[in-house]
Amino acid sequence: MQGILLAAGYGRRFDPTGQTSKLLARLPDGQIVAAQAARTLCAALPGSIAVIRPGQTDLAAQLRDAGCHILESSEAEGGMGSALAHAVRDTRGAAGWLVALADMPWVPAAAIRAVAAAIDTPDRIAAASFDGQRGHPVAFGAHWAPELAALSGDRGARDLLRGTDLWLIDTGTPDVLRDIDLPVQLLR
Repeated sequence: MQGILLAAGYGRRFDPTGQTSKLLARLPDGQIVAAQAARTLCAALPGSIAVIRPGQTDLAAQLRDAGCHILESSEAEGGMGSALAHAVRDTRGAAGWLVALADMPWVPAAAIRAVAAAIDTPDRIAAASFDGQRGHPVAFGAHWAPELAALSGDRGARDLLRGTDLWLIDTGTPDVLRDIDLPVQLLR
């Protein structure tokens, strides 16, 4: 299972001026948002990659230090779907892909492992959930490679999730639903 950390977003809701990156913001414990998400993903799935936009040298350094291989993607400027497609094409041949988001630093490694383990057939799609709500990460078996590799724009794999028999893995934690879009959300 190939771990993919999507870290190419602009974070415009966090700072509409674009001067402050939510992914480089510090959590109350001093950890950097994206680095915390990357550390947890790499602990659960060593060899994970992080997709970033070109020129994000500070972010690349943080993610590399956290254990991720870096995929600098000009396609990622087109949005989450384009970033994911590039990562899947770059890791073609994987048994599947687990997609995590860099702005979700509180997702526990146990949730990542549980979702990855749920991919027991090539056509399976599984996602973390809490109290019946789908969260992240989401994992796809190898069957989904063509559809994932063809994604574009900013919708990510949302449309794939709607048209399939999605297996929800109850993780027992609301942290699989919590992302950071606004500065106030840095506080737990």
